[in-house]
Amino acid sequence: MGLNRGTRIDKVKQIFDRFDVNRDGGLNREEMLALVVAVNPRVKFTDDQLHAILDEVFRTYADFISPSSGLSLGGLLRTYDDGAGDVNRDFSTLSLQLSSADTSHNAGIVFDSTCSLIDDLDLLIKNKFDILSDAGWSGAFGIRNSSLLWEEKTYQDAAFDKELTALRRRADAACSLDEAFEGHIALGRALYDYGFFHEAFVSFRSACKLQPANVISRFHAGNALYTLGQHAEAKEEFLLALAQATKNSHNCAQLLPQIHVNLGISLEAEGMLLGSCEHYREAAILCPSHFRALKLLGSALLGVGEVKAAVKALEEAVFLNPHYADAHCDLGSALHAMGGEDERAIQEFQKAIDLNPNHADALYNLGGLLMDRGLFPRALEMYSRVLAEQPSHWRAQLNKAVAFLGEGEVDEAKKAMNEAFSMTNRIEVYDALSDLKKLQKMNKKKKYGAADDEDVAFLAVEPVNFIRDGEKTSVKQDLANALEIQAFQNLSRLGHCDVEVLSKELIETNAAISPSTGTIRKAAVEIVLRRMLHFLKAEAFIAALKSINERVLSVMEASSFSTKVDLGMLLAVLAPICSGSARRRKQVAFDALLWRPINRGGNQIWRSDATAYLKLLRTVFIPSEAVSGLIETQDLSADSKISFIEFIDLFDNKNRGFGILETLLKLEASDQVRHGARACSICNFSITGSRLKQRRRSFSFCKNCHRQGKVPLSYKHEDYQTLKVDCMCFSVHFSSFQSDNK
Repeated sequence: MGLNRGTRIDKVKQIFDRFDVNRDGGLNREEMLALVVAVNPRVKFTDDQLHAILDEVFRTYADFISPSSGLSLGGLLRTYDDGAGDVNRDFSTLSLQLSSADTSHNAGIVFDSTCSLIDDLDLLIKNKFDILSDAGWSGAFGIRNSSLLWEEKTYQDAAFDKELTALRRRADAACSLDEAFEGHIALGRALYDYGFFHEAFVSFRSACKLQPANVISRFHAGNALYTLGQHAEAKEEFLLALAQATKNSHNCAQLLPQIHVNLGISLEAEGMLLGSCEHYREAAILCPSHFRALKLLGSALLGVGEVKAAVKALEEAVFLNPHYADAHCDLGSALHAMGGEDERAIQEFQKAIDLNPNHADALYNLGGLLMDRGLFPRALEMYSRVLAEQPSHWRAQLNKAVAFLGEGEVDEAKKAMNEAFSMTNRIEVYDALSDLKKLQKMNKKKKYGAADDEDVAFLAVEPVNFIRDGEKTSVKQDLANALEIQAFQNLSRLGHCDVEVLSKELIETNAAISPSTGTIRKAAVEIVLRRMLHFLKAEAFIAALKSINERVLSVMEASSFSTKVDLGMLLAVLAPICSGSARRRKQVAFDALLWRPINRGGNQIWRSDATAYLKLLRTVFIPSEAVSGLIETQDLSADSKISFIEFIDLFDNKNRGFGILETLLKLEASDQVRHGARACSICNFSITGSRLKQRRRSFSFCKNCHRQGKVPLSYKHEDYQTLKVDCMCFSVHFSSFQSDNK
């Protein structure tokens, strides 16, 4: 070859990047048309000629075409390999230049032996392509899963392995260590570009053994491992690359931002969004024009519930690159999450769709907003386009059923719902089916002349309308608060975390803690939480982390005016809502306070520290009473120290402490109780756990409807318009949670 493989790929990649204006990883027809015209400036094509050229390209290289994005980088490289264009001529025509970053990332192929290795590998792989083509696998460039490539070993595959091993031995036999290192790096990059990711990793690993401190080999090894789905191992390689690049920042300045980005992506794959945010932010600081880093930062911030910061990062990303469809889509999601910005959100989703008409996420999100506004025909159009692009998108199929129902097309809604059932058995589909049945009943009532207000099955009641039915009955507000806390327990999954795990964390934590303040970075907090919730998969942990960040960490940040988190105080706040006995939860909370620098060195804590803790606890979990609590918990003896027994007395105080824990424990104890065929009189769902009963009217309702102050509409006139408020006696005996006999 007149052009060595590494340089050739870099040139094709620059050409590809020049015309991939929406940064979706492919060249659609419009982008490919622009490329053809740009590299042939002296040719005046007619529209028919251009369309004929594009038709031929998209037909010939169909194996490299993605319906959503177009011709892949591998596909463009293949066109040049097949002689459809001249890489050097096109590169020169476009006035492109290989940057120093390109050559450093290639490790600069300078040895003739390396060029010879790559030429021989090209020949070997082209023979391999022929074999794969015979087996029906002609698109090796586009393969992103090596297990597909090697699913069935044949005699020819074994021969390929043998010849590849021989090439590696030639690299090992080089005259110098640098020459051998370059040979393995070049082999790895070529194999990676061809889609042989496992084989590429083997070559990068050989390079790492030759030069353990080399940034390039670690970086490429991490990329290969990530592509193979080995995210934890990829993270370790990127961390090693980052450590070495930081030591040698002068020579690695251009690669350092990309190491941060790829490390962030690896962390995100493990559910560690706060950690990924740190690295995306660092990449954006090192390279302010790195719009992809800003997009990834915004998306990760949105994932942990930091909506305003997400909007800011995503707005910067689309400012730097207005053609970035993914950034427009995520900005739309962030604007919607912020509230009051749905008009702008719709505009951003539409921009993403204009840039990429098959952008499934943008189509789906826009469909949701349109459906919220009652624009069901347009919503149906969006969901149909999503399903055309991703036929197994069950959420789009489910929403399509709801949109049909909104249009009054019940039969079509049933059909769409059944199709959603065939795609997945997730609980959301069952819930939607139940809602569909209820709406059908309501439509029948309308058909036969039911009153308009009968379409609403419940009436929202103010908490003051619920009064106690005896001393054993829970106060409405206490129960509502306990139910809110339990909802957070379920969302954060902390209700499934044994409090002993927190106790162990206090003893064994290896986080980088400030010795004077006991504070750590939020990314370090995330690591602690991941150990506590180790039983969750990445997706579930992200949801749990978001709830903890929004409910707890944000309050702690606001109260301390610091971006760092007081680890002892955090664990003390979480202890009461983890699983375990009441006394053990209080003991771990006390131990967490004792662990703080201000209290270390004894078995007692400062009363002022306990007071501050209880204020924070109430602010987090009982925000409606947080202000009064802050006023009432002032204590003249704040400088004294208290024992665990005294701490319990403060903790159990219902007005100034966290006495609501008793109610919470009773709710937890009832969670596994079933009530046979009994259903909630408001939502009609079977009651699981707490069953709340109205004594005089003898109707039952679930804890969620009680929490929202809902009562059956049938009692509206009799009980709320003609009777006094104090006649409404709602019994909430905790003893009735265990039995239906009450």
